[in-house]
Amino acid sequence: MKTIISVVVLALTNFAGFAMAIDVDKGKEVYSANCTTCHPGGKNIMAPGKSLSKEDLETNKVNSETAIIELVTNGKGPMPAFGKLGVLSATDVENVAAYVLKKSGAGW
Repeated sequence: MKTIISVVVLALTNFAGFAMAIDVDKGKEVYSANCTTCHPGGKNIMAPGKSLSKEDLETNKVNSETAIIELVTNGKGPMPAFGKLGVLSATDVENVAAYVLKKSGAGW
């Protein structure tokens, strides 16, 4: 019985951690604090064809959470490597990627 209870507690703990892994509201905060200078309203002031619109994300093959996480972490061109520079934690990067996808899907 003790083993079954331990397994259930472990499963619930892991499920709760998974459910809380992505926080779009936190992603919005991260975006507001770190991204709006170059990406106000989902635009891109440095490279207009690389906005955060769904169409531009698809065209530039950055239309998945994984691709956005890689871009924000490692940077590219004029975009700094926020993850590698230690500006954003891995959790912050995941949250902002989820926020960007949500906003692009909503017609950003």
